[in-house]
Amino acid sequence: MPGPAPRHCPRFPQGFVEDALGIVRRRKVAHALWQRAALVLLLHNNPTVSNVAAGAEVQLHPNAVRYWRRRWAWGDFVLHDAPRSGRPASFSPTGPRRG
Repeated sequence: MPGPAPRHCPRFPQGFVEDALGIVRRRKVAHALWQRAALVLLLHNNPTVSNVAAGAEVQLHPNAVRYWRRRWAWGDFVLHDAPRSGRPASFSPTGPRRG
């Protein structure tokens, strides 16, 4: 049973799709970036694919597919994570140890 149709079906600008295609074709690229670019191409070619099927295709959890699909549907056409909130770490894990 395939499940319900996705709530968000983003329409990608042509330049964004071309950038995603360039990323997928690269030999060396961060895996997370490749997954998102592949997801863009998958959703561009088949916008009604379920989150579970899309996640299985690009090796992402369905919740991650849902997150990126909603973000792109709102018009935020980027492939990188948003900056994290909070204060950055003030120590170095490889620094000198007390003891």
